[in-house]
Amino acid sequence: MNKKPRKKYPTLGCCGLDCGLCPRYYTEGSSRCPGCCGPDFFNKHPGCGHITCCVKKHNLEVCAQCDDFPCLKFDSWFGNKAYDSFLTHKKCEPNQFFIKEQGIEIFIKQQKKRIKLLKEMLDEFNDGRSKSFFCIATTLLSIKGINDSLSFARKKIKKNDIGKNDLKSKAKIIKKSLENIALKESVELKLRKPKK
Repeated sequence: MNKKPRKKYPTLGCCGLDCGLCPRYYTEGSSRCPGCCGPDFFNKHPGCGHITCCVKKHNLEVCAQCDDFPCLKFDSWFGNKAYDSFLTHKKCEPNQFFIKEQGIEIFIKQQKKRIKLLKEMLDEFNDGRSKSFFCIATTLLSIKGINDSLSFARKKIKKNDIGKNDLKSKAKIIKKSLENIALKESVELKLRKPKK
């Protein structure tokens, strides 16, 4: 029997993606992604060159742990300023180098803080149309910035006496707050069209 490889941390992709901050990780039903090498992963994503090399061949959690990192697989990813429709892809390079320098345990500890903040946003502010935006924000913004946004939004909601179930108004407030933090941090939260 060909046993599928498993990772200790499926919230972190071998490639450096923050799987635990992805909208598909928080989707209900059969389209939910279990994270990198999580349960039933290979039925949803049968082929991944990073997993083949990193997990299957070298038995590692993430490419940054490999002696050959960065290898040719990352030539088209790292330092590439070309148009990319996947905004959170921008974190692969800094995530990998953070892990290389600081270790995976410290990275996962930071990622757990981000996941906790994302869950708070999804529980308190999701109007049914904001999940992807919250995922992008928690991936790209600083933890301090996210905390500041949540604090500001909660205070404004309380001050304006906005009801617990008025998710549309609450989502609007937190989104504006996150956008303001993004401006301060020079982070792009919305996709720009490529220049022709």
